[in-house]
Amino acid sequence: MEHYKTLHVFQKSPNSGVFQLNLNRPSQRNALSRDFFTEFPIALQSLDQNPNASVIVLSGTGDHFCSGIDIKTLNSVANDSGDRGRSGERLRRDIKFLQDAITAIERCRKPVIAAIKGACIGGGIDIVTACDIRYCSEDAFFSVKEVDLGLTADLGTLQRLPGIVGFGNAMELALTGRRFSGQEAKEFGLVSQVFGSNEELDEGVKIIAEGIAAKSPLAVTGTKAVLLRSRESSLEQGLDYVATWNSSMLVSDDLMEAVSAHLQKRKPTFSKL
Repeated sequence: MEHYKTLHVFQKSPNSGVFQLNLNRPSQRNALSRDFFTEFPIALQSLDQNPNASVIVLSGTGDHFCSGIDIKTLNSVANDSGDRGRSGERLRRDIKFLQDAITAIERCRKPVIAAIKGACIGGGIDIVTACDIRYCSEDAFFSVKEVDLGLTADLGTLQRLPGIVGFGNAMELALTGRRFSGQEAKEFGLVSQVFGSNEELDEGVKIIAEGIAAKSPLAVTGTKAVLLRSRESSLEQGLDYVATWNSSMLVSDDLMEAVSAHLQKRKPTFSKL
């Protein structure tokens, strides 16, 4: 397994298709450093290409998920002098580089499940809104904090959050920057379930992830790809895309195995992708 400065990657248990990807700067409450933005897409690409990995659980080491972007990272992005046009062009490229690290979650074919405890602030919201499913513990709290730092959020929250919680709720949360609880996140639809403790969160998410990992990898990766494409498409375009997708993927060993297992009343077993 690769070694990273800002991340910890490990298999949940031997022979498990579930891999844990942890933000790993607990002393800084997992603030997002420059190294994170370089390492995160590399780690996701590695897991995407690993045939043993079927599902990725994204969490934070220590008491918090993520306290947002590291102020040092923010300073390094903001402090540029010289010709205004050239410094503006450099800044745009830099922002696109940071955005690309978050979008790597969506580029990863495998489902990425966020397990959120403690703080999920600013850049943490950028990350979880790019994830495929989100769960949290009762002690989790959230804030779209950028407005309080004199910033317009630019790493994906303003683009992804409205589709998850609704436009009006996203506008209210982004303009006020207010802190909201795990229970309120559930009411908004930001998380699918709130667990009573961190232990229950870890165990509950593990069971859900193992369940998805046991399914046909062709069906799981196809479902993620088609849902993400359909989000940006009209109904007609989305239907056309899935028809084309399934014309290539539908007739497979996985389909035959799923039907056989159903008829024989046994659990199906699928080849790795």
